Amino acid sequence: MLKQILVLMAGCLLMTPSAWPVEALSTAELVSHCDKYYDDTATEDRTFCVRYIQGFIDGAVATDERVMKNIVRQYEEQESFSQRAARTRIGSRLQRRDATYYAEFCLGDPVLLKEVVEHVVNDANSEEIVAANPLARDLVYQTLRNHYPCSDSG
Repeated sequence: MLKQILVLMAGCLLMTPSAWPVEALSTAELVSHCDKYYDDTATEDRTFCVRYIQGFIDGAVATDERVMKNIVRQYEEQESFSQRAARTRIGSRLQRRDATYYAEFCLGDPVLLKEVVEHVVNDANSEEIVAANPLARDLVYQTLRNHYPCSDSG
């Protein structure tokens, strides 16, 4: 009997997919955690809320830095004199810009994560903002763009 159970379990394992699709987190689910941000007893929900927002920011910074480096590298390949001049001007501008400049938000230095989270939590209380952003990533992105716009003087 034990052998049959083991064979059945092995068969079930072989039939399960090796990779699960990544599903976008809904704004409703993020709000269900962030609604408890000010509740000191809801540590798991608070942690989920903060870590999701922190992960979004970390991903945006990493992506924008890589995009900027790729732009500079592209200009370096087979460039003419005018292209080299454009690259050096672009390169110096890129160095002065916040890593998320092209994502249309600039956190500056330093911005406390707590401050950013509180903006997201407050925006999550707006039915209009939540309705306009059905995915959590869109809500966080819109909040960052609204509360941390980049100046054009960079």
